[in-house]
Amino acid sequence: MTFINPKTDYAFKKIFGSSESKDILISFLNAMIYDGNPTIADLEIINPNLPPRVEGLKDTYLDVKAKLVDGTLVIIEMQVLNVESFGKRVLYNAAKTYAFQLQKGEGYRMLKPVIALTLTDFEMFPNSERLISRFVYKEASTNLIYTDNNIELVFVELPKFTKEVDQLETLADKWIYFMKYARTITDVPPVMDSVPEIHQAFDIANQVNLSPEELEDIERREMFIYDQQGAILQAVQEARQEARQAEKLAIARQLLDRLDDATIGQITGLSIEDVRNLRSQ
Repeated sequence: MTFINPKTDYAFKKIFGSSESKDILISFLNAMIYDGNPTIADLEIINPNLPPRVEGLKDTYLDVKAKLVDGTLVIIEMQVLNVESFGKRVLYNAAKTYAFQLQKGEGYRMLKPVIALTLTDFEMFPNSERLISRFVYKEASTNLIYTDNNIELVFVELPKFTKEVDQLETLADKWIYFMKYARTITDVPPVMDSVPEIHQAFDIANQVNLSPEELEDIERREMFIYDQQGAILQAVQEARQEARQAEKLAIARQLLDRLDDATIGQITGLSIEDVRNLRSQ
């Protein structure tokens, strides 16, 4: 069997946000937000339609929205590219969803909590080892939680997940493994297939069940993402090279009055020509 990549926008919404995905999404959210406990009994997927097939493919993310039985709104997003100001966008979308609940004339008491669940295909918080991070409003010194703490941000950083299939224990382990590796496996591991909702997710992701047009569209989206990831990686590498070169030049300038060109070149790694150009400036 071959499965589509659930990290691409079209596939992500087909698996988690279509009209047939309610049980899948309940299991997924219970795993990611509620430690695998069956906290969510029911939900409504808001606008359960697949994204349109577009030519430009400008968006590198797509979110799924759901309303829980207690009125809590959940935004689920898969983000594959570490774009500029991404963290601000997550907060903005959560705040916008929270504020736009009220209709004209309704009081603030009608506001319901908002949870923004974001899965990233890159490390969002490189200084933290936590796989799943949760952010809420707290008092800075005492960690006292804000009285009406109605916006919560939850991040799952896929690169930090390193378990092998025989190490999967929790429901969260199994869902994260699905998100990270479904594209590369050919048989559903029994430890995952025993979860009915994950079995259903694999069925939806099975390429056999997709039309040639759907497969072509998904492949184009996946190729677009890979191209963008390559462009970002190249830009980062070039920026690092420029920073190293600038550092070498700064050191060389401090040595111009003390050492000869060859020695400065050996110390800094600059070419003799680069050192001579510095002297002529």
